[in-house]
Amino acid sequence: MSDTRQPEPTVQSAVGRMMPSLESEREDAQNGKVRCIVVTPEKAVLDEVTELVVLPMIDGELGVLQGRAPFIGRLGAGELRLKSGTTVTRYFVEAGFVQVQANVVTVLTANAKLASTVTADLAAAAATEASGLPFGTAVERANKTKARDRAAGMKKVAAKNTTA
Repeated sequence: MSDTRQPEPTVQSAVGRMMPSLESEREDAQNGKVRCIVVTPEKAVLDEVTELVVLPMIDGELGVLQGRAPFIGRLGAGELRLKSGTTVTRYFVEAGFVQVQANVVTVLTANAKLASTVTADLAAAAATEASGLPFGTAVERANKTKARDRAAGMKKVAAKNTTA
């Protein structure tokens, strides 16, 4: 029986994976591609090279193509789409932050998962949980607003799942 354990990652291997080399950035730029990295507190969920990244920002959607000017913004809860040719890969992401720099889109979010795993039942449960949260103090109101936004984003993604 062979040993299937994965070696423990080192700081250098993590940095090498999360920080693209100058050579890989040049290659991506020559091919008209954008690298998208999605990171949660637990792990790096996604690291993919694609033609187009569509992000759910707090005030609408933002499309990122190769050559986009540097940008930092607030990510809203909703659907992140990656398009390569005719293939579209969809993810549900919670609120967070996004940075675009040198054809690399870095998304920092509390949670990210494939959009196909988000159901109407999950969205309804999130909405029920949000409505049950207290709202007496400023912190409680902020938490309730965040939970409502998360539930609304899940509802939109779940609705797309049923029509897709």
